[in-house]
Amino acid sequence: AALSRRYVLCEVVSEDPRCRQCIEDRAVGLAVRDAIGRVHGDHGLACCSISFTGAGGGGLPRRGRGRGARAHRCACAPAVKYLNAYTGTVLLRCRRDSYRLLCSALPFVRQLESRNQRYPCFLHTLHVGGTIRTCQKFLIQYNRRQLLLLLQNCTNEEERRCIQKSLLSCSLTEEQSQSGDEEDDDGTE
Repeated sequence: AALSRRYVLCEVVSEDPRCRQCIEDRAVGLAVRDAIGRVHGDHGLACCSISFTGAGGGGLPRRGRGRGARAHRCACAPAVKYLNAYTGTVLLRCRRDSYRLLCSALPFVRQLESRNQRYPCFLHTLHVGGTIRTCQKFLIQYNRRQLLLLLQNCTNEEERRCIQKSLLSCSLTEEQSQSGDEEDDDGTE
C-alpha cells in the first residue's frame, strides 16, 4: 500500500539577495529539520525524519560527535523535492500524518546556512497539497497574481511590456498543459 503524502509549497523570503543565490536543498532540509527538533522535540523529529527518508528508516539522529553523526543528519534532509533558487520556491514532502508538525515548525526557520555563511530569512507557506501537480497548478496561479501586482506598480513602458510578456508566456504554458491533459484523458477512456 502506498503511503499518503503531503507537499508543502514554501517561499524563501530574505532581504539579502545573496540568500536565494546560495541556497541548496540540503541546507533547507537541515534548517527545517532543526526547527522541527526545536519546536516539537524528539517525538516530532522522529515522526518527520521517518517521513523525510521515505518508507521507514531514518529515526532519531545520533547524538555523538564526529563524522557518523553528521552523515546521519544529512540522510534525513531529502524532504526537499524541488528548489528554485531564482524564485525562492521550495517544495517539501512529508507523510500525511506528520504534515501539521512540519507546517507548525516552518515559521521557526530563521536562517539558512550555506558554504559556512548564514543568511537570515524565513519560509512563507504558500500551499499544502496532496500531489506535486496540485502544487504546480497553485504556483502558476500564484505567479500570475504576483505578475499582475507588478504590472499595476510599473513605472515605465518597458517594464510594463516585459511583465505583459511574462504573463502571456505563463498563460500559454497553462493552456498547453491543459490541452495535454485533455489528450491524455481521451486516450485512456
